[in-house]
Amino acid sequence: MKQQWLVAIGSIILLFVLYFFGRTKPYPKGVTQSPRDTASLVNTTDRILAEARKQLSPEQQARITTLENSITRGDLKNQKLALYDQLAGFWRDSARQDAPYLWYLGEKAKLENTEKNLNFAAQSYLEELKTVSDPATRTWMADQAQGLFNRVLEINPANDSAKVGWGSTFIFGASGASSPMEGIMKIREVAQKDSTNMYAQFMLGYGAMMTGQFDRAIERLKTVALREPGNTEAVFLLAEAYERSGDKANAVKWYSEGRKKVANPELLKAIDEKINSLQ
Repeated sequence: MKQQWLVAIGSIILLFVLYFFGRTKPYPKGVTQSPRDTASLVNTTDRILAEARKQLSPEQQARITTLENSITRGDLKNQKLALYDQLAGFWRDSARQDAPYLWYLGEKAKLENTEKNLNFAAQSYLEELKTVSDPATRTWMADQAQGLFNRVLEINPANDSAKVGWGSTFIFGASGASSPMEGIMKIREVAQKDSTNMYAQFMLGYGAMMTGQFDRAIERLKTVALREPGNTEAVFLLAEAYERSGDKANAVKWYSEGRKKVANPELLKAIDEKINSLQ
């Protein structure tokens, strides 16, 4: 059931993301990670990086090998920081592969160990997770994001953005939870403390969509869409929530609202087809 909702939710959001962004220490109390979990994560990382490397041209593979062999004796930390920065840039700009880019971005952030950079790397994983359908890759990315959020919360336990992000990793399939509800409860704590936190409201709406609770999704997402009319992702997801709840009139209304914020002809055509199918 969960996988079906993932596919449904991804239809409009994935289209939106592709066109607009071009593809763009211990765990918190109550959450544990076993040695077997860690080993599995390492093995998955090795597999993902190896598979990504197979897609490179011979010239690109030679470039990667040169970079990886650039570490010499001396200031290893700064050398690694420079290396991870170069590798992240290579995978993002030359190879255009998101998973290895995010991994090196995260490794660099761990070495820097600043609240800002760790949170940025973790949030970058979450953004990409919305476009990933492979279950194993989703879990790996969610686990990577969760580990980064853990580090943010060690530095600043009051970081609400990291709390919401940490909870969101379970929505996307992170290990260590029996259901997405564990993550949703953490996000709900932030929303109850500050009802104006639109990030928390959006992720609660997203989580409700994934569990088929369309009325709750509509309530949360409508709050975000009205408060942040420029949040096109929330507008389209709200339209889909109305559609899946059977309310075609409001689905058309919000798809039409989202359409106003779109300039790409191909995406406009897809939205028009969606609207026509509901009328």
